[in-house]
Amino acid sequence: MNRRALVFALVTSLSLGGCLRPDFRTSELDATGTGSIGSRYTLASGDKLRVIVFGQDNLSNIYTVDGAGKIALPLIGAVTVGGQTTGQAARLIEGKLAAGFVREPHVTVEMDVYRPFYILGEVTTSGQYAYVNGMTVETAVAIAAGFSPRAARDYAVLTRTTPAGLVSGIVPMTYSVRPGDTIVVKERFF
Repeated sequence: MNRRALVFALVTSLSLGGCLRPDFRTSELDATGTGSIGSRYTLASGDKLRVIVFGQDNLSNIYTVDGAGKIALPLIGAVTVGGQTTGQAARLIEGKLAAGFVREPHVTVEMDVYRPFYILGEVTTSGQYAYVNGMTVETAVAIAAGFSPRAARDYAVLTRTTPAGLVSGIVPMTYSVRPGDTIVVKERFF
């Protein structure tokens, strides 16, 4: 009888042990780019841009990308920058300014503030937080004041918006976070 109980306990613990840490599924997220965001970063709602028009101090300012992916500049009005890099946005603004408003405009577009990331689940303070370049899931948890007592501390579920739609995956705590990502820290089983 003791032998049966021992075998049962062993089989049960091994089967439950597999539930504690799921396999990481990052292949679809990796296709969207990892690491430092640099020049590959595409603009979206919530980003704040510093637009500098050389020699035109009244046009140079900080602009926020609205929900439709547009910024509103004096003279030329709304410019759709969503889905473009900062370099592409600068060329677009130059083209609109050159169409009768400024002679040979030279425009630079820089990131002022990246859109926020979101963290939910088993963290002390879930919510929306400012993005810091180069951050990981572990850093995001630290920004959210750490894990709750029931948190699974070795993985999280990360969801990212792409041009093709939402992409989710189970990621390790060292996985890179990008602006606009949503992180869900799950509850551990035991």
